[in-house]
Amino acid sequence: MSNFDRIFGSGPIGLLISLVLLFFAFYLKDLFDIPKIFIAQDSIRLLIFIILTIVSGVIIVWSIVSLNPKLRGKTLVTTGALKYFRHPLYAAFLTFFNFGLAILLNNWIFIVWAVILHPIWHLLIIKEEKMLKEIFPNDYEDYCKKTGRFFPKIF
Repeated sequence: MSNFDRIFGSGPIGLLISLVLLFFAFYLKDLFDIPKIFIAQDSIRLLIFIILTIVSGVIIVWSIVSLNPKLRGKTLVTTGALKYFRHPLYAAFLTFFNFGLAILLNNWIFIVWAVILHPIWHLLIIKEEKMLKEIFPNDYEDYCKKTGRFFPKIF
């Protein structure tokens, strides 16, 4: 495994796919005149976007503090943000930021975009998780049972 893969994982390719699909959503919105979402006031949509962006930023900082990039792929960390999310950086964008952006952009196509990204990223990180299962065979399996990929496991 290269240092780049160990540190960045699926992030760069996932980001590229996410951006391409976002531009495609803009194209479809104009092509098919897809309706706006249910929040008519710009200020409310902006507030929701700001709140979800702050939550995303907090999770990103928390995940960087929880797992130093130099230790990625070398140490199985199950504390901090990684106690709740197996992939906190991805979760920050997928679960919080993208939905905030979709609401801000005020169109159902962007909500669909945010939802579609979850299974796409799920497929992208299978390789990453397989590698972690090889490095930390039993520990990673136990960790997966207790920790959600992009959403915390509450029960």
